[in-house]
Amino acid sequence: MRTKLSPLLVTTLSLISTCLTTSSHAHAEDLSFGVALGWDSKYISEGRNNLESGGIYSGAAAVSTGDLTAYAAVIRGDSTHYIEYNWGLEYELHLHDNLETIIGYQRLEFYGDERANDNELFAEMTYTAVEWLVPSVAYTYSTQAGGYFVEVSLHSPWQLSERFTVTPYITQGFDFQYATEEHNGANHFQMGIEANYEISDNLALSAQFSHVIAMDDIKQEAKAEGYTGSLDESFGGIYLTWRF
Repeated sequence: MRTKLSPLLVTTLSLISTCLTTSSHAHAEDLSFGVALGWDSKYISEGRNNLESGGIYSGAAAVSTGDLTAYAAVIRGDSTHYIEYNWGLEYELHLHDNLETIIGYQRLEFYGDERANDNELFAEMTYTAVEWLVPSVAYTYSTQAGGYFVEVSLHSPWQLSERFTVTPYITQGFDFQYATEEHNGANHFQMGIEANYEISDNLALSAQFSHVIAMDDIKQEAKAEGYTGSLDESFGGIYLTWRF
């Protein structure tokens, strides 16, 4: 099994990044910490449900200084015997005022029916010139699979109050020998909505609901395995994040 950053960890890192961005440049080397807990109704990545049943509990922690962030996370199945550990580093590049760019490395360890591990290199670019329409592209390379996965996304954040933000989004995923070795190309289309409420300056409650539509890569994999059921997935999650 190969997975990218969990939704919980993405939420944690983005909130810490926001905290650092709003701080004074004079304190760019100060440490910023973040801790998050969450639950997802299913463990979905690359358009696929990674567990036979149930969802996942997650916990993550991250520390940032300047443009460098180190993080660690643990994921456990709530109904299935499954444990995953992630830890890694990411670094922010300043290429343009309206272009947020990060590069990073992460190590993954899996404990379930089978023991497995992976090393991944990733990068993401986000264009922020228009506040209400934010395109991004994310790239992940797996050393175990010898392939890569690309996601092109469009987020539209709307601040409904001083502390409450709602963000609908769409994502198109492409697989190149990352999830499957036999097929390349369009993998899945995902749409959803995210909500974030700032309980205080340091504490935030967020939630998401998403729907995944399987495309050619997933369909060909299912056909090869003789699976004839529905390949589309719907799932949601809720997360509590504390940064200090």
